Amino acid sequence: MAMFYGMKAAGGWVEKRRSNLLDGGAHFYDTYQCSDGKWISLGSIEPQFYALMLEKTGINDPEFAAQMDRSKWSSLRAKLATVIASKTRDEWTEIMGGTDVCFAPILDLEEAPKHPHNAARQTFVEVGGVTQPAPAPRFLRTPGAIQGPPPKIGAHNAEALGDWGFSADEVAALEGAGVF
Repeated sequence: MAMFYGMKAAGGWVEKRRSNLLDGGAHFYDTYQCSDGKWISLGSIEPQFYALMLEKTGINDPEFAAQMDRSKWSSLRAKLATVIASKTRDEWTEIMGGTDVCFAPILDLEEAPKHPHNAARQTFVEVGGVTQPAPAPRFLRTPGAIQGPPPKIGAHNAEALGDWGFSADEVAALEGAGVF
């Protein structure tokens, strides 16, 4: 949060959602819906990345030259949204993926583990038939590991109730009454 408090102290942050550089206020740092209903993210803050974003989207509107003019962000976002909505997420990935645009397709929970970037880095693992994020961070000498599948629902009820002060007889009575 130090950066945000610093921005606030310097007059670069206002207490209104979607009004700031990094909270979706800036047209060049936001998410956009594509023609197929899927989404992409853009984060082209630096001038060279912004220029490349404009090139790759085919935008040559002179109004976009005022990148940091907050008073234009809303209208520029609307124009950019129209351009992004003209193609599918996969088309934008083909155009901007692997470039310096500061772009990424927004993936759903089924897509994320299969994405080449995540697959190559083994970002996801499968344990007990459940796909889940791999432990992070990864350390060379003390690698993290998932110890096993998650417990079944209710597997630790008696232990938890015991920790909360229930006697074994009280737990047995609750179990007998079908409370859990």
